[in-house]
Amino acid sequence: MSQPVTGPPGQDDPGVQLLTPDGTRVDHPGYDLDISQAEIQGLYRDMVLLRRFDAEATALQRQGELGLWASMLGQEAAQVGSGRALRPEDFAFSSYREHGVAWCRGISPTSMLRFWRGSSHGGWDPRASGMGNYTVIIGAQTLHAVGYAMGIQRDGADAAAVAYFGDGATSQGDVAEAFTFAAVAAAPVVFFCQNNQWAISEPLSRQTRVPLWQRSLGYGFPGVRVDGNDVLAVLAVTRAALAQARSGGGPTLIEAFTYRMAAHTTSDDPSKYRDAAELDEWRPRDPLLRVEHHLRGDGVPQEFFDDLARSADELAEQLRADTRALRDIDPLAVFDEVYAEPHSLMDEQRAGLTAHLASFADAGEHR
Repeated sequence: MSQPVTGPPGQDDPGVQLLTPDGTRVDHPGYDLDISQAEIQGLYRDMVLLRRFDAEATALQRQGELGLWASMLGQEAAQVGSGRALRPEDFAFSSYREHGVAWCRGISPTSMLRFWRGSSHGGWDPRASGMGNYTVIIGAQTLHAVGYAMGIQRDGADAAAVAYFGDGATSQGDVAEAFTFAAVAAAPVVFFCQNNQWAISEPLSRQTRVPLWQRSLGYGFPGVRVDGNDVLAVLAVTRAALAQARSGGGPTLIEAFTYRMAAHTTSDDPSKYRDAAELDEWRPRDPLLRVEHHLRGDGVPQEFFDDLARSADELAEQLRADTRALRDIDPLAVFDEVYAEPHSLMDEQRAGLTAHLASFADAGEHR
């Protein structure tokens, strides 16, 4: 007889925490963070601007300016904290939701939206930014990250790779293979899992019977759970994992315990599978709210918040104008730079698409 599906033990434990939901700084014996008030204000600024960017992108999709959008609402601390822990020489491999990490790597919001509008087959230059383009194939980027990290080993570089993925991706074979290669090679890679509790419509209880951070133990490397809504804790934990990777200590799995406050994408309706009460339970843990509580309690003047609100408005206005100014790309450009040298299969496919596109022009001439 089948057993009922239940969540993993310890699922309610948020993990390493340095800032409580009410904004109180707390200590953790394993993770010390020396950070100034100005630096905390910078992290808060990142998250506020990203939330406005995310809201504007959602609105642009609803108005037909974007084909699709994957919101990061509620996951700002996980992305900003880990993104700001990266050094310029490190390299990030993302899924399709790491807009906050891209922001931290200096990638403009307009460059991100080129992908979602269909104005680019990538979006930005990975070499210039130290971050790969969005990866839609679930879990594939973890193997890319491990391969890159093994290259770092062979080059003797003082750097590390980070692979971002969601809780649902941990059920993919690519992730299991990546864990195996990383462990055996002691590769300088950090696996950063944003556990937002839902793999589209599947809850975490259908992904695992143990806490996700413990998955790494079976492969022979450490794991840690961090409060993914605590930007300070995420920063401290990711810095430590990256330092270990760069020093030859091998991989670490970080489970950032957070929550997806919006739909999986703008094509999803979470009300069909998620209880509204669950969303209400997570609202007080809002990653922006806890930093605001801390800053106000620390005496940061209202002028800072007012200036930031104006900056958010300016960002939204500029983003809307820039997005509408994006131009469509040549459909045949999809074949460019696939291979370094001419390739017969690419030539055949290009000819086929050329003929297909020409058929529309012919049909128009006969109307």
